[in-house]
Amino acid sequence: MIQFEVPDMTCGHCVRSVTEAVKAADPAAEVAIDLPSHRVQVNSTLPREVIAAQIVEAGFTPD
Repeated sequence: MIQFEVPDMTCGHCVRSVTEAVKAADPAAEVAIDLPSHRVQVNSTLPREVIAAQIVEAGFTPD
């Protein structure tokens, strides 16, 4: 399980954008997002760096 804090995620549209970005790289990925805590958990076979790059490409800042 890969975990990120994404502080600039503020709404349901943000959640959808992050989920779609991760799934674009790995359609089999499991994505769980807790919006109030800005936490994104991803279960994927891809490296953390690849997932982070997808989130950045979607316009967000993963920590």
